Amino acid sequence: MLQTKQKSKIIEKFKAHKTDTGSSEVQAALLSEEITKLAAHLKKHPKDNHSRRGLLGMVGRRKKHLDYLAKTNPKKHAGLVKKLGLKK
Repeated sequence: MLQTKQKSKIIEKFKAHKTDTGSSEVQAALLSEEITKLAAHLKKHPKDNHSRRGLLGMVGRRKKHLDYLAKTNPKKHAGLVKKLGLKK
């Protein structure tokens, strides 16, 4: 779970306009950060299958946001993937 300060920083970095907190870009960025943290947790605790299931759900949600963004605005999608350091 991300701290409020961490979420605020990510939202500031990826928001499209002044009051943007829920666009696909922001949500994908927040999910990416949570995925990174959970992946590190699973390296320490490889038998934690409940967390692994949560991780897979987050990966799926991030993929849906990125797919939507690729369909509606390919330029933003390419920039976001590059910023997040994803393989696409």
